Amino acid sequence: MTKFPRAIRRLALVLPAALLAPQLLLAQEPAAPTPQHLTPEGGTPWIYEGSDVPRDAEWIFGTLPNGVRYAVRKNGVPPDQVSVRVRVDAGSLYEEESERGYAHLLEHLLFRESKYLGPAEAIPTWQRLGATFGSDTNAETSPTQTVFKLDLPNIDSAKLAESMKLLSGMVRSPVLSDANVKAEVPIVMAEKRERAGAAERAGNASREVLFAGQRLADRVPIGTDASLQAATGASVGAFYRRWYRPENTVVVAAGDIDPMQLAAEIEKWFGDWKGQGPKTPAPDFGDPVAPAGADPANPVGEVGVVVEPDLPRSFSYAVMRPWRPVQDTIAYNEGLLRDALAQALINRRLESRARAGGSYLYAQVAQDDVSRSADMTFVNFAPLTGDWKAALDDVRGVIADALATPPSQEEIDRELAEFEIVFKSQVEQQRVLPGPRLADDIVNAVDIREAVAAPDTVLKVFNSMRQTVTPEKVLEHTRALFSGAVIRAAYVTPEAGEASEAAIRDALREDVAADGNARLAAQAISFDDLPPVGPPGEITAQGPIGVLDIEQVDFANGVKAILWANDAEPGRVAVKVRFGAGYRAIEPDDAVYANLGYAALIGSGIGELDQEQLDLLSTGRKFGFDFQVGDGAFTFFAQTREQDLEEQLYLFAAKLAMPGWDPKPVVRAKAAGKLAYESYSANPGGILQRDLEYLLSNDDPRFRTPTPEMFDAATPEGFRQVWEPLLKQGPVEVLVFGEFDKDATIETLRRTFGALAPRDAPPEAVLDRASDFPPAGETVVRRHRGDANQAAAVIAWPTGGGVEELRESRRLEVLASVFNNRLMEAMREHAGASYAPVVRSDWPSDVKDGGRIAAMAQLRPEDVPVFFAEAEKIAKDLATTPVGEDEYNRVVEPLRQYVSRASTGNLFWLYQLEDATVEPRRIALLRYLLSDYTQTTPSELQVLAQKYFGARDGWRLAVIPEGQQLATTVPEGNATGR
Repeated sequence: MTKFPRAIRRLALVLPAALLAPQLLLAQEPAAPTPQHLTPEGGTPWIYEGSDVPRDAEWIFGTLPNGVRYAVRKNGVPPDQVSVRVRVDAGSLYEEESERGYAHLLEHLLFRESKYLGPAEAIPTWQRLGATFGSDTNAETSPTQTVFKLDLPNIDSAKLAESMKLLSGMVRSPVLSDANVKAEVPIVMAEKRERAGAAERAGNASREVLFAGQRLADRVPIGTDASLQAATGASVGAFYRRWYRPENTVVVAAGDIDPMQLAAEIEKWFGDWKGQGPKTPAPDFGDPVAPAGADPANPVGEVGVVVEPDLPRSFSYAVMRPWRPVQDTIAYNEGLLRDALAQALINRRLESRARAGGSYLYAQVAQDDVSRSADMTFVNFAPLTGDWKAALDDVRGVIADALATPPSQEEIDRELAEFEIVFKSQVEQQRVLPGPRLADDIVNAVDIREAVAAPDTVLKVFNSMRQTVTPEKVLEHTRALFSGAVIRAAYVTPEAGEASEAAIRDALREDVAADGNARLAAQAISFDDLPPVGPPGEITAQGPIGVLDIEQVDFANGVKAILWANDAEPGRVAVKVRFGAGYRAIEPDDAVYANLGYAALIGSGIGELDQEQLDLLSTGRKFGFDFQVGDGAFTFFAQTREQDLEEQLYLFAAKLAMPGWDPKPVVRAKAAGKLAYESYSANPGGILQRDLEYLLSNDDPRFRTPTPEMFDAATPEGFRQVWEPLLKQGPVEVLVFGEFDKDATIETLRRTFGALAPRDAPPEAVLDRASDFPPAGETVVRRHRGDANQAAAVIAWPTGGGVEELRESRRLEVLASVFNNRLMEAMREHAGASYAPVVRSDWPSDVKDGGRIAAMAQLRPEDVPVFFAEAEKIAKDLATTPVGEDEYNRVVEPLRQYVSRASTGNLFWLYQLEDATVEPRRIALLRYLLSDYTQTTPSELQVLAQKYFGARDGWRLAVIPEGQQLATTVPEGNATGR
């Protein structure tokens, strides 16, 4: 499997070779034996049994005598990493009533203590091996499975053997003592509490309706308070012994090492595992069944109305069929593609109707096999008002048309072109598919009981199938998608009395007239017919920047481009356009238009082309058009490919040169903003999302989340008045990184960005605009309307911004990582107060201020003082005492590995070099990148802590429930002295 030899070679020119060398020495394990249980040559691998899908030759499969199945492959993306997944067929649907939550609790307990790892040793051990907890080391529990994940960097034979041993000990021999259960249950309860709230209640209530009579109705992985609090080592052990068995386990490994060695290590550490007791058959998950007397032609069944005052309206109904295992054949996959085509046609029509202005904000249909419990066709939409019936009728009218009349051949061809570009791109990029994704693909296939196919196989199946697609065949699949055993619905609304179950049931039983108005008329639009941006520009300077093979090209109109043409990532080109002055250019009274810009600026079109026409132009092409408002610049971003790069650059340049001002996207964005606003108050996290940036900028109105009244006052005319001058203002920098022809791209840039009219200079007052940090003092208090046991707390210290101290900003990230580890340990292990506290350092490099280190956590209201006390204690300790060697290495080694892995990709370098045409010092500072992260000594970290934590008190925010007072003392038993 391909590595990145050229990227690594280039990397060595920038980062000292010694810093890329392995820093961790492990005791050498004896060499693993040759694998003995591979699928024999000519045999059928276990995942392809009963399938005629061509085998993906990159994967090597094996089955151990005890029933463990495995799959391994060579993969060098990212280099020197191995990704391991251990999947156990045991999720929440396998729990008995008294065991609810046990599958997820076991996930936690396996990390707490096991055969080769003492109490609470798992996380620090993986950190010493270079893995970052939460991203490289993780686990997840679903209704049908539990998966343990490890992405291990800087791999070698000894580290692989050690890691496989540790994983096998976790899965095969966890220590399920009463003490461990007692220690872990509060952490799970904290996770449960932080997930709870209006959205969780609405989701659970909807699930109970949609899966009535089935286990999935009430078997959520997090469990119940009663079952978790009653858990003991014996009861959890019984669940473990029933389901954690070899025959229920699949091990997947993909990485930059000999796959025979991967297979041998799996066989060595999992081969002698024996299940305890007789095998237990999996429980029956149940089938969706229509109520007695339901109309077979329209079997409307259970309906639920969920009232949550802090949530926007959402309506879901589903046509449900029993789930059954399938024979994963080519014919079956051709059918799936036709199903997907039928859904895509309806979804495009639904979106077209929403864009035109109507009764709903969005609507979508989607087929899904849910948790091996039901084969479902979902219909989801958001009514704009309390008239849910009008929205339901409008959505059903579009669907009724798709059920009554075949689509046009033009519509089919358009969707087939969209599918084709996706499948071709996957083939082009299969050499650089990352190992974690490939491993996850196997796990997901096992979970749904299907096989896996290589990208070129998928493309071949598609190409053979597309010739058989006719309007009549699409109509046949559409009708099958909307036929089923029962139809169920759930409506979430903020208004009590707005709907009744009987009214919704009657509405679903009504016949609706087919609405063909949403069908998209055939149009012929070509890039060749679009006007030029302007006369092609002149190149005034061109040459290398001194890093890798990257070049800078300057144009006479002031536009500057940074280009890196390379073959590290076949089929991928990243494009980023930075222009203007970002938030600095937003006037205090225009915050609502900054917010609307995210949703409406791109949709408002280019020249005479509206969003529908732009979508038509993109047919069969890979485009992107992401827009962001940054601290010091506005940005467009896209992931495209060489074949579409010319048109992508044209679209970006044309948006600056000849923007369109279609009012409909602005009106739609206003409606979305108003619907979302009230939901911010539903829980502490929503309040943080709504208010934190505003508060941390000392109530700067530019960063205020607009209120419904502000949205009401905004107009499409006002939107244009704000954004039209901003699109003409400030310098333009274009970054193009990836696989492309450099000379051809420079010529394209000359005809697009080089052809732009000279830019207006931002006013000096804009460039000098600063963002203040709030003064420390009394804790700022905000209140939410969610559950009484939920709160959030933030403590923050100001740092800085700009390029001048960019090296210090990197060192601050090291300090923040140490802070994060300590806070995690304090809040989870000692206080039992928070599931996942976070410490983050933000340093805007394109403005001279606005940086901060912030620690935050969601927790119980009474534990807010615990959080502040722990955070302040940690800050003080960091400022007064150097970090110990082991603690230092547990932070630095994962950072070293992260930089080494990330630097093999184009986006890493694009991010490091953006704004370099304005601040060339960024280029020179690249040489210190890895050393700043990995050679900042403990004494230097202490000096940094003294500078930022010792100079002033932290600013504090508490988000507590309405009607409660802020606790000011640490609860008994949670004292911080240790």
